[in-house]
Amino acid sequence: MDQIINQNVAAWLEGPFDDATKQEIKRLQAEDTQELKESFYKSLDFGTGGLRGIMGVGTNRMNKYTVGMATQGLANYVKQEVEGTPKAAIAYDCRNNSAYFAEVAANVLAATGFTVYLFDALRPTPELSFAIRELGCHTGIVITASHNPREYNGFKAYWSDGGQVVAPHDTNIVNEVRKIESIDDVNWEGGEGSVIKINKEVDEPYLKMLEGLCISPEAIKDQKDLKIVFTSIHGTGITMVPPILERLGFENVHIIEEQKVTDGNFPTVVYPNPEEAEALSMALAKAKEIDADILLGTDPDADRVGIAIKNHKGEWTLLNGNQTAALLFNYVISARKKAGLNKENDFVCKTIVTTDLIDRFAAAHNMPCYNVLTGFKFIAEVIKEKEGKENFIVGGEESYGYLIGDAVRDKDAIAASAMICEMAAFYKNEGKSMFDQLIDIYAEHGYFKEKLISITKKGMSGADEIAQMMKDLRSNPPATINGSKVLEMRDYQSSISTDLQTKEETVIDLPKSNVLQFLLEDGTKISARPSGTEPKIKFYFSVNTSLSSADEYDAADEVLETKVAKIIEDMKLN
Repeated sequence: MDQIINQNVAAWLEGPFDDATKQEIKRLQAEDTQELKESFYKSLDFGTGGLRGIMGVGTNRMNKYTVGMATQGLANYVKQEVEGTPKAAIAYDCRNNSAYFAEVAANVLAATGFTVYLFDALRPTPELSFAIRELGCHTGIVITASHNPREYNGFKAYWSDGGQVVAPHDTNIVNEVRKIESIDDVNWEGGEGSVIKINKEVDEPYLKMLEGLCISPEAIKDQKDLKIVFTSIHGTGITMVPPILERLGFENVHIIEEQKVTDGNFPTVVYPNPEEAEALSMALAKAKEIDADILLGTDPDADRVGIAIKNHKGEWTLLNGNQTAALLFNYVISARKKAGLNKENDFVCKTIVTTDLIDRFAAAHNMPCYNVLTGFKFIAEVIKEKEGKENFIVGGEESYGYLIGDAVRDKDAIAASAMICEMAAFYKNEGKSMFDQLIDIYAEHGYFKEKLISITKKGMSGADEIAQMMKDLRSNPPATINGSKVLEMRDYQSSISTDLQTKEETVIDLPKSNVLQFLLEDGTKISARPSGTEPKIKFYFSVNTSLSSADEYDAADEVLETKVAKIIEDMKLN
């Protein structure tokens, strides 16, 4: 390992890298040898979605050179696939260096013969997806690390359908990136291409598309004074959420001014992640102060949204991604039917770790619900496969990502925010809260309670520790968990589902992925999945019971909460 580190360091010190980079390497040699090792012990992986990592000098960091090499590999592959002049769109979020990395990528593409459409200021990731289709591009890039801590940045690659790249393009792009062995292989400037700055020519059609998603305009008209609190957590949501809420007719939107400022240091939060209660604490204080109806918070690139509402006791509560998904899917399906907008070929789509409650009420509406691997690119892939045959209306995943309609092919917190506010207006018009509606869904279809825990393993040994955990679960699956027999193990890596009682095996018809699921006799489902973007392994727990009436909710909630805690304890994960 030390030999590899030394070779990489020497190559950067002796190669055609800029002086600032070389000075920083020398500083690390003198002052922080551990950081030097972390920065050079390997090359930053260009995975099937792109790059994500800590910013800094080195082969294992996000910097001008790693971004340039990744862009060149993508460019080389697209040129192989496209006749004539290829076109690309690029957007970026509020993170430190995002605008700079976007310029680097744009210049490399232009120098390789592309026409590049580069947003002239930060924009949400879903608008980049929309822009690709709107402008007839062959590929796209967004510079973002989503909700990761401030020291991270990333590079996500998209294909002509507006979705993140999937097979066979994903692995083909990876292979092309790996062929870029030196910064000498990168076209840093010059060439016959061009960079065109864009803004309103995409903003306006995007906002018009979002307006067209509205299902219940009369409810918004009746509840135009709905008290909405919104925070963009210093990110791109500020560019599009307030405008679309205004266009829809909401007149009482309260923006958290301190977090309206776009700032890659995220000065008011520990993590810019709407899944974390702390990130929404300022907005929650405002919601309580003005007795708001709903609170929304989007992450830095505005593809995820977290919400808070008052529960049946009048207490503010942050909904998890599964609860929001259940409300959103149920509303879109039922409201479309009520408005006469539903079609016989409507379908919905979700990931395998998102609540199975959605499957329940989709079936109740005689509507297909397709389950895909974790990652919104797989939802986009299903939309593309079904195009012209079936009509996609809503998709989502438990990690706060949702999509309404198919004009965008990635999770869209702008569209979701608009639809959630419409939903709140609709139910208020009916004299009920969103939490009342959630309990009604549980009473009708079953109460599903989900919990996610993440175990972080940092540094060079972290990946090995996570790999060993997955290996142990595969080779020695538990016979029982919390006293309930484990009936089935689904191994998405081998594409085999095993009946642990009969040892009978069946094939899983999904792409291979490093995910394990255990199905228990009592209806519990447990999923284990290493994160593709962070040094974490995630465990998803889903337990359920039936409610004969809404009055049984509190007692059932207590029972299921205790059950999840006992499962985690039994698996020695706490």
